[in-house]
Amino acid sequence: MTSTLTLLPEAAVDAVTKCRVSPIGIEHQWRCPTDDQADARLQTNILVSRWTRNDTQPLKAANPGTAGRHCIATNLKCTSLTFAHAGRTLVRGRVTAGAVQVTAPDVPCSAVFESAADALHLFVPQQVLGECFEDMFGRPHAGDIRIDDPRLVRDPALERLGQALAVSQSDDAALGKVFTDSVSLAIVSRVIARYFTLAERRQTREASALPSWRLSRVIEYVDAHLSQPIGLLDMAGSAGLTRMHFASQFRRATGTRPHEYLLRRRIEHAQHLLLASKHNVLDVALSCGFRSQAHFTTVFKRLVGETPYCWRMKASLDRQADSHVSGGE
Repeated sequence: MTSTLTLLPEAAVDAVTKCRVSPIGIEHQWRCPTDDQADARLQTNILVSRWTRNDTQPLKAANPGTAGRHCIATNLKCTSLTFAHAGRTLVRGRVTAGAVQVTAPDVPCSAVFESAADALHLFVPQQVLGECFEDMFGRPHAGDIRIDDPRLVRDPALERLGQALAVSQSDDAALGKVFTDSVSLAIVSRVIARYFTLAERRQTREASALPSWRLSRVIEYVDAHLSQPIGLLDMAGSAGLTRMHFASQFRRATGTRPHEYLLRRRIEHAQHLLLASKHNVLDVALSCGFRSQAHFTTVFKRLVGETPYCWRMKASLDRQADSHVSGGE
């Protein structure tokens, strides 16, 4: 029996080799995709690469920023480093696995690694960001998207997606790329959703202040019901708003929380009664909506600096002194 050895054509060998190549590139330089990934034909795709080092000796790394692409970095294992973004140090010390950081295009970063490190980097072009935004919100974004919040975030969903992407392996290059592309898009969509949802919430909080006509209604209601129990629901109802919307808008308009405003208004009214009437402290407390003299005294001292009795005595002496001076003149 004779045996024969069949040699595969060179093209077939290349095909077999490519079938076993991971769709995730290995970075030789920190935050730099490999040359074949950066091919011009891939400029509309997400590039995925991995930076790994097992050395524990300190290592300095720097990157001038990727032109036209955001970099979404996911830390895959705990590491110690100093990380600077656009010249500003964001991290100095231990970073846990799962931490995510986003760098906008052309923003320089640097790091000093003090221990072993393993990070996944997604380089996302503007076209993909725009498509994800439109899918998430049902409308195109006006102009280019630029995520300018470089702080590290912890998001369980992003952490799970990053870990799934890191451990993915396939003998079928086509299937491997489909999986990588799908998970990468899920990561980008999550980042887009988090960033723009939080941004809209911040804008809502910053832009919404209680209009003056609503504020006047609240003030009138409080002044008319100082002797009665007043809750947040009552104050919000007088302004025609829900409790959630009222509290944030009231604080934006006045610089104080509704409860704190109510206490100060009760104390101001109490000061007026202490001077203008002969009611004892307990009667004044009840007339201003306090349930007990002890609570009234505590709040009065916190806001005024003295107990109601001492303040009344000093205020009366001051008024007498002023009247003597006026009479002498």
